[in-house]
Parts: sequence; structure tokens; C-alpha cells
Amino acid sequence: MEIITAKTLRLIVLLGVAGGYLDAFTFVAHGGVFANAQTGNVVLLGVAAAHGDVAGALRHVPPLIAFVLGVAAADTLTHPRVAPLVRRPVRVALVIEIAVLLVVGAIPTWFAGSVVVLAVAFVAALQNATFGTVREWSVNTTMTTGNLRTAARATYRAVFLRDADAAKQARTFGLVVLSFLIGAGVGALVTELVGNMAAWGANLLIVTGLALFFLDERSPG
Repeated sequence: MEIITAKTLRLIVLLGVAGGYLDAFTFVAHGGVFANAQTGNVVLLGVAAAHGDVAGALRHVPPLIAFVLGVAAADTLTHPRVAPLVRRPVRVALVIEIAVLLVVGAIPTWFAGSVVVLAVAFVAALQNATFGTVREWSVNTTMTTGNLRTAARATYRAVFLRDADAAKQARTFGLVVLSFLIGAGVGALVTELVGNMAAWGANLLIVTGLALFFLDERSPG
């Protein structure tokens, strides 16, 4: 039941909203940084290194490390030696996200923003590595470029090739992209109002997602 719930559109949409929300949160509150995607950090690291700016290059290393640690944490939860102890790794991943964001929301706005960015990068990687499928398709709940590409391709096949399965995929990924957009808009507005406490708004979404596992478990059939 856990694996089935993890692939449902309703859960992926919730996490997509949370992904967009957190990206807007770090961008608005912490110097225009996108903590979810590491492409920018890799590019800026390369640019700084090419110009011999060692200090500038090193500034972009910690978020990359935090992202790698998030992926490693997700894989550890499903490691053959750990899985028997964890039992429900997908739910544990959500609990870890909730715990980290609770701490982030409690950090004063004047505190070092780099700590917040590292925490969000870790959470994004953990979520990205844990929730990678919606129905039978690969999806990303923390970045939207791949989802937009999939939606565009599926729309083309649905319109010009009259492909019914592609139409279903286009609707699914269109909704995921829209959820990310809505999350970004709401996240930006809330962050402007309450600063770091806005992280707790993303927690509400993730807690709701966690609740779906228990609801599905209790539902007959």
C-alpha cells in the first residue's frame, strides 16, 4: 500500500506544491538562491573556478554536498541492512523532511541564510530521490523543467497523433507543473509576510501527504 500511495497523483501534486513553495522561499528570503536545483551552483562553481576565484567557487560547494547527502539519506532508508529496521522508508523520508523544516522555520531571519539553504537543499534531494514516479511515469517534485518537457511532448502526441495515453500523461504532468507554479506563488507571498516561519507552510503540505498513507491503509480494498 505504501508504494501505491507514493505514486498517486494526489500525493505528487501535494509534494509539487511544496517543491515550488520551498524554491520560492529560499529565493525570496535568502538572496535569490534556488536551493532545489543544483544546476546554478554547478555553473557558478565552474565560472568562479575558471576565473581563479577559489573563495567564490567554494561558496557553491556546501549546497552541492547537502544535496548529495539528501540523496544518500534516501538510499540509506532502502538499504538492505536498514530497510528491515525502518519498515516504511517512504513515510520516514517525509518525517525527516517535516523535522528539518520545523527547525528551519524556527531559525531567526537574521541568522546565517546559508544554513537555511543547506537544509532546504537536503530536503529537496531527499524528496526528489524518494518520490520519482507518478502512476507509471518518472516525475520530479522539486524541479519542473523535466515535467514541463514531458507535458509538452505528451501534448504534441495527443493533439497530432491522437494518442489517448499521451493525453492522459499530458493532463497528469500539466497538473504537476501547475502545482509547482501555485506553490511558488504562495510560497513567495507567505515568505514576504513571515520570513523563515514560511517553511512551516511547506510542512503543512508534507504532513497532509503523510496523512494520505494512513488514510489509504485504513480504507477497505
